[in-house]
Amino acid sequence: MNLPRTMSAMVTIGHGGLDQMVFHENWPRPDPAAGEVLIKVGACGLNNTDVNTRSGWYSKSVTDATTGNAFAEVSEDDPTWGGAPIQFPRIQGADVCGKIVAVGEGVDPARIGERVITDGWLRDTDDPESMDKTGYFGSERDGGFAEFTTTPSRNALNIRSQLTDAELATFSCSYSTAEGMLTRAGVSASDTVLVPGASGGVGGALVQLSKRRGARVVAMASEDKHPQVAALGPDMILRRTPDDLRAALGQEKISVVADVVGGPYWPKLIDALVRGGRYTCSGAIAGPIVSFDLRTFYLRDLTFTGSTVIPPAVMSNLIRYIENDEIKPALAATFPLEQLREAQAAFIAKEHVGNIVVIP
Repeated sequence: MNLPRTMSAMVTIGHGGLDQMVFHENWPRPDPAAGEVLIKVGACGLNNTDVNTRSGWYSKSVTDATTGNAFAEVSEDDPTWGGAPIQFPRIQGADVCGKIVAVGEGVDPARIGERVITDGWLRDTDDPESMDKTGYFGSERDGGFAEFTTTPSRNALNIRSQLTDAELATFSCSYSTAEGMLTRAGVSASDTVLVPGASGGVGGALVQLSKRRGARVVAMASEDKHPQVAALGPDMILRRTPDDLRAALGQEKISVVADVVGGPYWPKLIDALVRGGRYTCSGAIAGPIVSFDLRTFYLRDLTFTGSTVIPPAVMSNLIRYIENDEIKPALAATFPLEQLREAQAAFIAKEHVGNIVVIP
C-alpha cells in the first residue's frame, strides 16, 4: 500500500471547550515503532473519557457533572485517568476499528491486512498485571480521531465479524469498561443487577453483558428512551430517578448496582441493595461528590469496588463474545471526522441511546 506522509486528524490542543479540538488536513502520519502496527482507521467511537480529558473533568478541583464543555479551573496535576498531566497536542479517540497497513520492526508482516479493534489499555510488557504501569490509548498516546494511528501490536486485536467498522467501533471502551465492572463485582446468574444510565454506551453494555452472564437486570433510563433500552433485553425498566426507588422495584432484590452515574441520586441506589450486596462503579457523569452514610455501608455488609484498569483477559473475552454474536452493537449515529465537535456536542446532550462514532 502506498501510504501518504500526511493525514487528516482532529487534534486536541489543550484543556477547555469544543474549540480546543482543531481539524488538520495535513497532520504528519505516524510510523509504527518497533513492536507496533499502523492502522488505517475505519471508524472511531466516542466516549465520556474523551470529553472528561479534554474538559479537564478528571481534575480533583472539579466537582460538577460531566455534561459541561469545559471547566474554568483545572489542576494540571491530575486531569487524566492515570492521574498524570496529559501532553498536548493530543489526538484522542480510544475505540478504533480498522485495518493494519504497516508493521514495525519485530512484528510479523503477515499481520498487514488484518481487520482489528483496539485494546485501549497500554500495559508494561514485563508486568502486564500492574495497574500502576498503565496508560490509555488516546490519552497517554495518540488515538483514533485521525485517518491513521499506531499502537502496540498486542493492542491491535484481530476481529472476524460481519459487523460494519462503525458498529465494531462501539465496543472497545464502553463494553470493556462494563465487563471489567461485572468481573470485579463477580456478577453471576444468581444476581439481580440495577443499571442506572442504561441508555448510555457503558450502561447499555452493562445490560447486555449482565444478561449474558445469566443475571436478572433492572435498567434505569429516561422514559422517552425506554423502547430503545428494551431492545437491549433488560427484565425491567424504571424511570431515570424514581422518587421512591424501593417501591418502584417492587419485589426485585438488588444484589449488585453497576453505576457510571453517581450524583445526588446515589444514596438511593445504595439503599436499594440487599444485605451483602455489591456496588461497582466506573464513572460519575451526574457528579462525583455524593452523600455517603458509613452506617449503611458496614451495617448492611456491603462491598464497594472501583473499576478502571480492566483485567487483561477482558478484551480477549470481548472479542469472543462479538464473534459468537453474544452481544450486539448499539450504534446511535455516525459523523464524519471533521464534524467531531458536532458529534461531541450531540454526545454531551445525551439525547441518544448507545454510542456515537466518527468516520475519517
